[in-house]
Amino acid sequence: MNMKVAVPLADGKLAMHFGHCKEFALVPVTGGEIGKPEVLIPPPHEPGVLPRWLNEMGANLVIAGGMGQRAIGLFAEYGIKVLVGAPALAPEELVRRYLEGTLETGQNVCDH
Repeated sequence: MNMKVAVPLADGKLAMHFGHCKEFALVPVTGGEIGKPEVLIPPPHEPGVLPRWLNEMGANLVIAGGMGQRAIGLFAEYGIKVLVGAPALAPEELVRRYLEGTLETGQNVCDH
């Protein structure tokens, strides 16, 4: 399994509000092994910018706390899977749990 997982960050852990985070971790997975996350500064937030940018960065999956329905739809247009309602954990831990099938997600904490 090869993929890149994008995780919005706040203080090194998953940011609850996707669109306004200051950093993203891009976590590579090669042959089922988790690689070293690359921390990236996103472009200024405007509707549609982050899905396009993360697609350009090679992301296949976004793990988020909350995200608006429009953004989820835009990611789908790029073929990027979105999981919302994830807990505020370190990106490597989120990806590990995802790969193991133990990542528990709850409500989408975004209301727009």
